[in-house]
Amino acid sequence: MRVLQVIRQGEVGGGESHVIDLALGLRQRDVVEPIVLAFTDGPMISLLRDAGVRCFVIATHRAFDISVYYKIKELVVHERVDLVHAHGSRAASNMIAVCKRLDIPMLYTVHGWSFHQGQSWLAGCLRRLSEKMICSRACRVICVSQSNLQTGIEAFGLRREKCTVVENGVNLSRFNADATYPDLRSELDFKADDFVCAFICRITAQKGPLDFVEAVIQAHERNPHIRALMVGDGDMATEVHTYIKEHACEGCFVHLPFRDDVPALLAAADLFCLPSLWEGLSIAMLEAMAMRKPVVVTLTDGARDLIQDHRNALVVPPSQPSRLAEAILEASESPELCLRMGQRACALVRQRFDAARVADQVADIYASVVAEA
Repeated sequence: MRVLQVIRQGEVGGGESHVIDLALGLRQRDVVEPIVLAFTDGPMISLLRDAGVRCFVIATHRAFDISVYYKIKELVVHERVDLVHAHGSRAASNMIAVCKRLDIPMLYTVHGWSFHQGQSWLAGCLRRLSEKMICSRACRVICVSQSNLQTGIEAFGLRREKCTVVENGVNLSRFNADATYPDLRSELDFKADDFVCAFICRITAQKGPLDFVEAVIQAHERNPHIRALMVGDGDMATEVHTYIKEHACEGCFVHLPFRDDVPALLAAADLFCLPSLWEGLSIAMLEAMAMRKPVVVTLTDGARDLIQDHRNALVVPPSQPSRLAEAILEASESPELCLRMGQRACALVRQRFDAARVADQVADIYASVVAEA
C-alpha cells in the first residue's frame, strides 16, 4: 500500500515530528510504503531522506494554490499512490481536487483546528467553513485527542461517526529520561544554580513566544537565577529577538535555531513551558513529559485530556505572562513538587503515548479505508 503523507512545511514542529515518527514506524510494517510530500523544504525532509523515505517538495506558501495542481497530480500518478494522508488544513486544501479527480481516498489528521481564539469573527467563520469542507471531503478524519474531536463537533457539527481518535505519540526510545546525554548546560553557559526554563518549538504566534519571554523577564527580576533556553525558528523569531533587545535582557536568554538533539536539550532544562493559544495535542509537551520534566502549559485541546494542575503539570491561562511568571517562580522554589510532577508525567506518557502504537493504529485505518474503497 503506497500512502502519500502530505504536510505544509518541511520545518520541524509538532505535526512534522508526528509525520517523521509515523513514516518511520510505517516503514517497519511490510504492508505500507510511506511517501512524503511537503510544500516547503526543511530539516524534516533531510531527516526522512537520510532514513530512506521517498520525499518530494512542491514549493508553495499558499493554503490553496491552484498553480501546483498539475504538479501534485503528476506526482500522485507517477508514484502510484493508493491513499493520501493529509496532515493539517493547508496540506489538505491542496490535495482535495487531486484526490477527487483521481478517485483516491484522502484521510485528514487534525493537528489543531485552524480556527482559534484571537481571530476576528470573520476569520473564525471562514476557518470553520474551510474545516467543515475539508472534513466532508475526507473519507476519514483522525483527531489527535478526544477534546480535539469535541471541539470540531461543537464548532461546526463534525460527524462523530466519520472520526477516529488516535492520540499523538512519542518515540520513547529516543526520549528516554534514564539515558545519558551530553552536558549541554556547560556548553550553553548555564551555571549550576541557574533554573533553566525551556521553550522548544516553532517561534510562531500559536505557541505564545512573547508571553514566554515576558514571563521569564518578570520571573528573572525576582529571581536572577531564572534563565531561558529558546530553541526553534519561525515567523516571529525576529520580533522575539527585538523584544529581548529592547528590554536589555539578552543575558537572560539563550536562543538556538532548530537542532536535532532535542532530548539532550530537554535534559539540560529544569522546566518546560508551552503557553500555546491552541493545539491538537502538543508533541513538544509529550516529549518534555517523557523526559521527566515538569511542564507549565495552557489547557488547549489535548492538554485538557491529560493534564492535572499541580499533579503532573502546572496550568496557566493563555495570554497572561504574569501568571506564567508566577508558575515559573513557584517551580523554581519547589524542587520536590517539580520532581513529583515530572515522575507522574513521565509515567503517563510511557503508559499511553508510545509512537509505535500510533503507527499500528494508523496502519489499521489505512487497511480499512482501502478495503472500503
